[in-house]
Amino acid sequence: MRVNCEGCAGCCVDWRALSTTPDDHERVGPTQPLDDVYNLVPLTRDEVRDFVDAGYADALTPRLWERTPDTDAARGEEGGGRSVRVDGYDVAAVAGRPVFFVGLRKPPKPVAPVGVDEASWLPTCAFLDPETLQCRIHDDDLYPDECATYPGRNLLLEVDSVCERVEAEFGAPGDRLVEDSVPEDAEPLFGPQALGGKVFAHPDPAALAGRVERVAAGEPTVDDRAAFVATAAAASPGRIERNDDAYERYRERALDADSWVGRAIDDWRERAAGADGAGAGGGADDDPDPALGAVVEDARGAPGTPGWD
Repeated sequence: MRVNCEGCAGCCVDWRALSTTPDDHERVGPTQPLDDVYNLVPLTRDEVRDFVDAGYADALTPRLWERTPDTDAARGEEGGGRSVRVDGYDVAAVAGRPVFFVGLRKPPKPVAPVGVDEASWLPTCAFLDPETLQCRIHDDDLYPDECATYPGRNLLLEVDSVCERVEAEFGAPGDRLVEDSVPEDAEPLFGPQALGGKVFAHPDPAALAGRVERVAAGEPTVDDRAAFVATAAAASPGRIERNDDAYERYRERALDADSWVGRAIDDWRERAAGADGAGAGGGADDDPDPALGAVVEDARGAPGTPGWD
């Protein structure tokens, strides 16, 4: 399908701070996420493995959900064993095992998305070049299926896409979503077949003590992220079991990750904190200048983008 992405990146950036009508429209999952990440890109088990094998485990992060009697009542359901208590949260679960997504991290970057004139520090996909607003792995085998088919699944499910929301707030109909026919590959992964394929189950709630609290605060450690990433990589589609041998292998690879992405995320976070006066950075380098991508990402080995010519 045809979409006009130039100068937009609405599906790659959390642009709620720019909106006059911000909402949680794209925060997908069974119930309310514990984190505040917008437009999280959920990866399949095979994609998680590919990212880890490519050395990009430091670009990945987990998402869990809270499931309470109130949220179940709102959905017309009964909780009955569908949650487990960890760190004071009733975490959504299957058979007593906390369930989660694995997605791409969104550090603050200096971007001017959806056609706005001035850049600002906004949570942005780890692989988005802040200057060209293009994905650095768009033509790579690592490019997630969730991104490649967007917004096809939204159209299939008759749910507004970010393209349409950007049009409503910053443009006109047809500016971004040029074609609204549903592509053949826009098949959502729902139901039992999603388990082990895109929704993963952790076998030991007790081992998540402390981790769930840090995920909810948006501050998971390297070890926290590795535990979830390795569990997803060691999953079996359609099952809740985890292959413990595979888990140990992938966990070690995840802990060893030291890619340009992870190092750039650390740099972006420090610069954004300095711009907010909360960090030790400070100074002109903390101004939201998209050209900083050359220093923070390109200089660390990030692949380039083709431009819009």
